[in-house]
Amino acid sequence: MSKIEFAYPAFFYALTLVPLLVAWYFWRGRKGTAPLSLSGFENLDDKQDSARIWMRHVLAMLRMAVITLLIVVLARPQSSNQWEQVTTEGIDIVMCLDVSGSMRAMDFKPNRLEASKNVGIEFVNARQNDRFGLVVFAGESFTQCPMTTDRAVVINFMKEIDFGVIEDGTAIGMGLATAVNRIKDSKAKSKVIILLTDGVNNRGDVGPVTAAELAAGFGIRVYTIGVGSQGNAPMPVQDMFGRTIMQNMPVEIDEDVLRVIAQTTDGSYFRATDNNKLREIYQEIDQLEKTRLDVKQFSKKKEEYFPFLLAALLILLTEVFLRYTLFRTIP
Repeated sequence: MSKIEFAYPAFFYALTLVPLLVAWYFWRGRKGTAPLSLSGFENLDDKQDSARIWMRHVLAMLRMAVITLLIVVLARPQSSNQWEQVTTEGIDIVMCLDVSGSMRAMDFKPNRLEASKNVGIEFVNARQNDRFGLVVFAGESFTQCPMTTDRAVVINFMKEIDFGVIEDGTAIGMGLATAVNRIKDSKAKSKVIILLTDGVNNRGDVGPVTAAELAAGFGIRVYTIGVGSQGNAPMPVQDMFGRTIMQNMPVEIDEDVLRVIAQTTDGSYFRATDNNKLREIYQEIDQLEKTRLDVKQFSKKKEEYFPFLLAALLILLTEVFLRYTLFRTIP
């Protein structure tokens, strides 16, 4: 954006001289005109009031305009074009998602897994400068999406997450270890894992605390989220005839282990009991992990005094021309 600035604005104080010069001009004019009354010349004043006589003031006004423009020139007007260079320092984030059978529970709408996917997609969409990876786990774990800055790819992989892809169970430690392995070699200043689960670790060769210590060793911060309402939650199950029925199942989340994981890695533990609370948790994590922005401002200045100088010169030439031609005979 271009704007006008003045290198020497103090010269504008000289503009106070212009009204003083105008006042002096009219005072001198009145003083230099002596009243004279002669018989037979009563109509002389009418002739003096003619438009041609009053036009002599034009010369003085032109001179004042020249002085004003020269003061503007001395103030040195400049146009300044400014722009910004923004350097982003993104964060690497691995979202580690539980896809065990208990995530079918419908205390979240439509169920825990779909609610977690939907809120996770909103989180990814809101962070344009970060790299994302996606790990899923149940009885075992695997990488659903490698680290990438292409948010559309991450979102598409997240939408494809479903039940039954891997053996059932809850291998929290294995899921976290896989996420650590995916992000440990990152060069980002901040490395983050968001671990979401609704159960208790019951599978896998790596314990959750061991995986947390591994993450801490690589400077990875882990935010843990326990999803599930308090008490019991409605769960779709099949009866003996193969029909799907709803059955209330107890909510069992190993919150102590999730807290230890968070504390070990300098992260935080959150408990989500419904869709809105889960969304609030992701918004809080978004505020905690802000992408760093370095903004540098640049400007380029261009001298803009020439139009004012040219106008002053043209007005001066006009004043000289009128003085020695049209107004030469006017006192």
